[in-house]
Parts: sequence; structure tokens; C-alpha cells
Amino acid sequence: MPPMPMTAFLPLRRSRLAPLALACSLLVPGAAWSQAASEPAAPAAAAAQAPAGIDMVSNLSNIPAPTLGAKAWLTLDATSGQVIAAQNPQEAVEPASLTKLMSAYVIFEALESGRLKLDQKVHVSEKAWKTEGSRMFINPNTDVSVDDLLQGMLVQSGNDATVALAEAVAGSESAFAALMNQQAKALGMKHTHFTNAPGLPDPDHMTTVEDLAILARALVQRFPQYRHYDSQKEFTYNNIKQSNRNRLLWADSTVDGLKTGHTQSAGFCLVATALRDGRRVVSVIVGAASDAARTESSLKLLNWSFKNFDTVKLLDKGKPAVSARVWEGATETAELGLSDALWVTVPRGRADDIKTEARYTQPLMAPLTEGAQAGSLVISLDGKELDRRPLLVLHSVEEAGFFGRLLDKVRLMFE
Repeated sequence: MPPMPMTAFLPLRRSRLAPLALACSLLVPGAAWSQAASEPAAPAAAAAQAPAGIDMVSNLSNIPAPTLGAKAWLTLDATSGQVIAAQNPQEAVEPASLTKLMSAYVIFEALESGRLKLDQKVHVSEKAWKTEGSRMFINPNTDVSVDDLLQGMLVQSGNDATVALAEAVAGSESAFAALMNQQAKALGMKHTHFTNAPGLPDPDHMTTVEDLAILARALVQRFPQYRHYDSQKEFTYNNIKQSNRNRLLWADSTVDGLKTGHTQSAGFCLVATALRDGRRVVSVIVGAASDAARTESSLKLLNWSFKNFDTVKLLDKGKPAVSARVWEGATETAELGLSDALWVTVPRGRADDIKTEARYTQPLMAPLTEGAQAGSLVISLDGKELDRRPLLVLHSVEEAGFFGRLLDKVRLMFE
């Protein structure tokens, strides 16, 4: 891969009178040269949130996506965070038991923070035992380990196990649902609202395949230590053996999750993920007509995504994307880069055609604080923007002394 071509855009030609006026101001503390054309600062995003690409990658490919019998679907490269292709990505849909992915996320957070332990015994309430739908078959007023309940929730899709865990984490299912919504907001799931932990039908319990993909990516990236629950094929509790409803676990050895869902109103749903040659893809299928249809559609989508698209690393975390000229600083340049490694997904064979442009404030004035956003790194292919990442100051640049600042102000008059 050749070095990334970096272009610093000068958004606005400045008046030569401005630096002269500043130079004559004898460097009054607090005086600043207005950066009228500078890049606006972007709000900090959740670490696991998918970057906001402008174009779906499939728009740059001549190979059509497979025809799928589903209400809505999406395929996402989990490494780059880019949406490869989608149909009705923001249409409101019922998540059914896909809701348990968010329940798992909140429970895993409780485990990591020490508020819950895998060997901890959870008392099964009457409410949990009576929860309708698919069941683990736990008995009321008994104590069951968190580990067993997680298997009951994620392998057997037990609604009773899910409510028992929700009560253990938050005291009540309603309080747990509030935590689910709080986490959804933090992840950037803008079109999601939960009213219960297992995914029972409710007019206000809705999501989108786009939001489910964001959640799935967050799960596999943040909690790899719990992935074995998603890929476990069966679990026996109370002398009742139940199989995982994700048939892809038997059909394809690279598939290691994630969750099925079904109600009469939601149809058959599946969030699947596969890891092949170090690359992970997530597929989301909602509203299929049958168990066989969701399985077949998911496998088609995964295979199409792996075969027709590549994901390449363009920049390592902490490595400079560009060395920018700094004015009135103790050093003349500042290294600008990204908070994470930059991976980009493109149609197969097009990696060498990727274009990158560093767009940052001109002129770039000291002092600069490490981690501050100075602009954006724009990634494109064939003139279409694929992704845009905040361009950050990698190392602080202190302000120069009096004469150094004065000299740069004079130099700027001739820029």
C-alpha cells in the first residue's frame, strides 16, 4: 500500500491586514485570530459506535447484493465499522429476542464492573418464572448461578432467565430497561427504545437493523471474553436439553454468534457474525418468513460480503496522518492522527484506489492540546466519501515566546 496522499485544504484566503493588526497589538493576552473557516469540533462518540460513512460500500461495486426475503437487512464490516449494504436500514422493526443482545451487553458490563459474578447465585422471583414465551425452565424461589442463567438466556433464549438476570442487575425489570435505553443512547442507537428485557411484543419496543448492527459490533469488540455463550450449540438445565436456534452454528464453522429472534408479528430474525481470515462481518436479518429463510438469507449475506469486499488497514493508532505547519508554537509542526487504527472496507481489488485527505484548520495556531480535534480525515473512493474521522493533535504544542510569536505574525502577512 503506497503512502496516503494527504491534502491540507485552505478554506479561506485571509486579509493581510489581520496579522498586521495583531502584530501591532503587542500580543495582548487573550487576543486570538478568528478561525472562521476551521473544521467544527465533533461531539465525542462512543468507542464502539460505527463511524458515520457517507456511502455504503456496495454503491461502489458492480456486483449486486443478493435478493433476500426479509423486511429489512444489513451487513456490516465489524473491523472498519462501515455498512457494506442494507435494505430499509432505518425502518422501525420489532427486535423480538434480538433484544437479548442489549440485555447481554448490560449484564456483561455489570460483570466487568464487579457488580455481578458468574458464580453468584440469583434468586428466581415469581415474576421471572411466570414470564411468557421461550423458557429455560427455572423454578420459582430457587437460586441459579449467573453462568447458568446466561446460558439459559443466550443459548436457550429463555425469557425467564433474562428477567431473573435483569432483576439481579437492576432490582427490577423496569429499572433494567432504563439501563438498556441509557446504553443504547451511549452507543448511538438513535432509533431504538426498549420496554422489557427479553423482547416481548410492545408498541413502544422498537429498533432498526442499523441500530442492531451497531449493538452487535459493540458486543463482539468490547466483550470477546463472553463470546463462547453466543457460539454454544446446546445447554441442559433441569434435565431439559435445548439447542441454540442459530442454525448457522452447524452450517458454517466460521459463524460464532449471535442471536435469533421470533414472534408472530416480528417474523424470523437473526443477527449473525462470522470470522474469516481475521476479518469479522455482522449480518442482520429481520422479518423473514421462516427459520430456514433467515438462516439461508444470513449465510448468503455473509458469503457475499466476504467474497466481494476487502478491509485494509491504512493507518495505525497513534501514528501521524499528516505533519501540519503550526504558527506561534514552540515547534513548527504538529502531528495529527486518529484515536484508533484506520481500517477501510472497499470492493475487492480496489484498495490501491483509496484516497485520503487531511482537512484541518488553516493557519493552525498554537497552543495545541494533545487529543484536541484539529480537523477531519476524509476517506473516499471514486470521488464518493466512504468515511470521515476526527483528526486529532497527537502531541501538545506549547505557545512560542514573545518574539517567536511576533515573528510568525509577520510571516503570516506574506502567506
